[in-house]
Amino acid sequence: MTVIYPSPIFGPVHSRRLGVSLGINLLPEDGKCCTFDCIYCECGFNKQHPSHHKLPTVDEVVCALEDRLKDMKANGPIPDVFTFAGNGEPTLHPHFPEIIDETIRLRDEYFPQAKVSVLSNSTFIVRPGVFEALKKVDNNILKLDTINMDYIRLVDRPVGHFNLDDIIETMKAFEGHCIIQTMFMKGEYAGQSVDNTTDRYVLPWIEKVEYIDPSCVMIYTIDRETPAHQLKKAKPEELDRIAELLRARGIETSVSY
Repeated sequence: MTVIYPSPIFGPVHSRRLGVSLGINLLPEDGKCCTFDCIYCECGFNKQHPSHHKLPTVDEVVCALEDRLKDMKANGPIPDVFTFAGNGEPTLHPHFPEIIDETIRLRDEYFPQAKVSVLSNSTFIVRPGVFEALKKVDNNILKLDTINMDYIRLVDRPVGHFNLDDIIETMKAFEGHCIIQTMFMKGEYAGQSVDNTTDRYVLPWIEKVEYIDPSCVMIYTIDRETPAHQLKKAKPEELDRIAELLRARGIETSVSY
């Protein structure tokens, strides 16, 4: 069963990695809109849920967010984090920088202890406006599942132009103000293995992570139903091994099984 989120506000939900999370979905509520078409996405394949509605406007996002924050202030729960996620890539929204500014303003007014997080697939971080906006958030969480382009084409399946070298250099340019998030899994897709837990994938990836020098790395595995049905969770001991390799390089790492 795939998950399509309401727009522009959903939750709060309990996140494995972030705690009590109020979701902000900058994409249409009726379908998926993304620059990746990941075979493990809980929202399904892009073609399964095409969107026919418009993106929410800045005013719609700000008004809906403030209404929800007023209610949470009066009735709870207290959020740990505001998370930009939902039905695809949040930085797709043409007014993403303005919405980030307004979200930070409302956070400071209602729940100043809460963090602002963005879950991004990294495809638009090369855009100056997106880059500057992400520098302002507390948790700039950027996807980097591998540095193997064949694997990226098989699993992440970028839609349109994708330059991995440019993305890695932009991650480096955050000067530590980013968190790398990586999905590890096993199984098959289109007759090919998608196991990225082996040294063939892990060791070159670690070299690039060390070069990027993020504040933290989040590694995780499949938790919900996936649109490709031959995928399997990475084992806890496999994730622990990868985490120890990272920690041996002095890289702070969290693991979600």
